[in-house]
Amino acid sequence: FRSKQWYQRRVAITAGGAAGILGAFQSAVECGFSENLHAVLCIAENSVGPCAAVPDDIHILYSGKSVEINNTDAEGRLVLGDGVAYARKDLNADIVLDMCTLTGAQGITTGQHHAAVLTNNEKWESCAVKAGLSSGDMVFPIVYAPEVHFSEFKSSVADMKNSVANRSNAQCSCAGLFIGAHLFDDYFKPSPIVWIHVDMAYPVHIGERATGWGPALLLTLFGRYSTSSLLSDIAPVLPADQASKRAKHEEMC
Repeated sequence: FRSKQWYQRRVAITAGGAAGILGAFQSAVECGFSENLHAVLCIAENSVGPCAAVPDDIHILYSGKSVEINNTDAEGRLVLGDGVAYARKDLNADIVLDMCTLTGAQGITTGQHHAAVLTNNEKWESCAVKAGLSSGDMVFPIVYAPEVHFSEFKSSVADMKNSVANRSNAQCSCAGLFIGAHLFDDYFKPSPIVWIHVDMAYPVHIGERATGWGPALLLTLFGRYSTSSLLSDIAPVLPADQASKRAKHEEMC
């Protein structure tokens, strides 16, 4: 129960992902956005009560996959799994970005000033890094290797557990892979969906105060879709833009 009290006192920090998504969404709409844009807020109440999850529970998530609860403090990833599944199944999103204060391991992996970015697309990974440098909300890539890391969630009674077996084995990457498992039917089959996971547990705060980290990164990353000339100018060249330029060049040739 003491761990729950600690998190409840720091809601300004643990709510940083949803707050950043909401702030970015509002600003993107106010600046003008040329593509379909959705914000899905995945919010969990981490508290003790008669309906709280307990160890050995089996949950069926919105993806249809079953999850064995082996860590009741890893509750945020359950609703994030539902959120990315909703984005795919109901919103037909072709680019899904989730942003959250997911792990303490993020601070060990990329530090206080850089969020961790995990993605299935190398070109978008590069764009995220460039957007971070331009905006000041910096990110650094972490290992994307589901073929060697997703086995950390192996369960004998469900499709997966909700927390890793070995906390020393790329825990920040593994936690992100749990979320992605509910977006993709199978990590080992090609998918047209671009997935970008941002774990910003440490940059979101200084001491007990929130920093407002996140909106600047997202507005810059997707600035090419904005009608704001400022955002468009500082945004990285996206993979779609590169493909369009190549096509035009080939037509000219």
